[in-house]
Amino acid sequence: MTGAYRVSLRQVLDVDCLAGTTVLAGEAGLDRIVTRLNVMEVPDVIDWVKPDELLVTTGYPIAALAGQSGDQTETFVQLVRDLAERKTAALGIKVGRYLDKIPEEVLAVANSLGFPILGLPPDVGFDDVLQQVHARLHEGQAAVLERIDALHEALARLVLEGADLGQIAAEVARVLSVGILLTSTDGRVQAEAITPAMRQALEDAGMFAPAGRFRVERASRRPMPLGDGQIRLQPVVAGGSDLARLVCFSPSRAIPPDDLHALERAATVAALLITRQQAVGAVESKYRGDFLRDVFSGRAGNPGYVLEYASGLGWNIQLPGVVICAELDPPKQADRPVPGRLSRTWQVRFSAAWSQVIRSHDRAIPTADFSAEVVTLLPVPEGSRESADEAQDAVRKTIAALVTAVAGDKGGGRRPFSVGVSRLVWSLDDLPGAYAQARRATEVGRRVNGGGNTTHFDDLGVHRLIGLVTDKDELTAFARDVLGELFNDTTEARELCTTLQVLLDSNLNVAEASRIQFFHYNTMRYRIGKLERILGPFTTDPNLRLNIAMALQVREIQD
Repeated sequence: MTGAYRVSLRQVLDVDCLAGTTVLAGEAGLDRIVTRLNVMEVPDVIDWVKPDELLVTTGYPIAALAGQSGDQTETFVQLVRDLAERKTAALGIKVGRYLDKIPEEVLAVANSLGFPILGLPPDVGFDDVLQQVHARLHEGQAAVLERIDALHEALARLVLEGADLGQIAAEVARVLSVGILLTSTDGRVQAEAITPAMRQALEDAGMFAPAGRFRVERASRRPMPLGDGQIRLQPVVAGGSDLARLVCFSPSRAIPPDDLHALERAATVAALLITRQQAVGAVESKYRGDFLRDVFSGRAGNPGYVLEYASGLGWNIQLPGVVICAELDPPKQADRPVPGRLSRTWQVRFSAAWSQVIRSHDRAIPTADFSAEVVTLLPVPEGSRESADEAQDAVRKTIAALVTAVAGDKGGGRRPFSVGVSRLVWSLDDLPGAYAQARRATEVGRRVNGGGNTTHFDDLGVHRLIGLVTDKDELTAFARDVLGELFNDTTEARELCTTLQVLLDSNLNVAEASRIQFFHYNTMRYRIGKLERILGPFTTDPNLRLNIAMALQVREIQD
């Protein structure tokens, strides 16, 4: 009998031949699981007992063991401790023939350990016990198998009928009488079947982040106690790909191992459905992405065709609006190289999270994954289109809320990302330029402010002017002409550029610049002389200083 299908000791005691059995000690352990039955025939049985085993004896081996050691009570106590340590289900003894009674010390130890000691009827035959108990265990096995198969059949039928993840979760919750959450690998809830009381219990335990993400990193396949109940997590995996998480929550009881087998079946069916959805979604995403690329490159056709085609994709292009580009920040240079497959997994997870948040805001908003970035055309909220300033403020608040929802608490393996936002767009013809602005805002914002920031094109200052120059070669030539040898990527050039930038930032205050860079005053004067030999008299020529400041900014964003 394997340990996969289990019956409690309390249920085993209901068989006919064990009628009249008394619980001498360890009543707290009557819910222990029994998976097998064994008869103690030799004194040194401890080396052969197995977990979850109901051990029965006439008492003779215990008496024989005590006879060897000379102290029956101490030997009996040690036997009970050893059996409890090996997670034996219980010890059943025929009291009266070989053992007149069970010592009080033994009963006390059994009670303290919650290890049941049973007083078997004196006339019971062990062959009857073996037969009837094994029959009871097989009944439990058959019932569990029937229940699991019924669930699997019901889930398979739902999938064939076109059910979604919500219906799958509801069926599993109904059959197992538990709460079910289906989440992404980082905890974004895709479907759920839990009562308000269950959700409240999970929220009170801190299992939900403020943005609504379930903290999957806190749960695992091992039982997680929560009040009188338990949380279990089952990964949803297919073809070596980690697809989702199936979370099971029972508020009032432990989740039995047999239900875990049902959850594994449910996870398999969920994997089938998710894989199918991903296949369909990949095709749809390609069409959506290709169309949005054409829109942002000005190749999509006349406005009437663009609006009609977008409507066929379920999108509603509303203007005025802004273009948003969101990109995962690259790993730090100190990190190990990331395999391409892992990078793609990060991008897929990020794209799914971004799309889910956008859909929850408005399903008609155009958004697509461009492989290395996610792009969205966000309309100005209704009621905020009377003036440009009002529209800009409303858009900024909306974007801040969307970015916060995507980032969450950064748990569950989420990666940091940067966001760039274009200027307000009032016509379809302006979308290509807006897309370029959003990409420039993402790039410059990451360089200037570091990763994990949202940058609006209107906030770029001088970078905004630089970003409007479409001829990048001309920008590079300008910076090289102004900076000369300082444009080169050498250690000396970088150090002198840093000194030059500090001087400009401190309004040519030599003492202040020396303090900021921890230089001696004379060292700074020497460096200024060297810079003027390379650049010209920038300390006295304001126009040259302006050119140098612009060239330094160009050099920074092109590094």
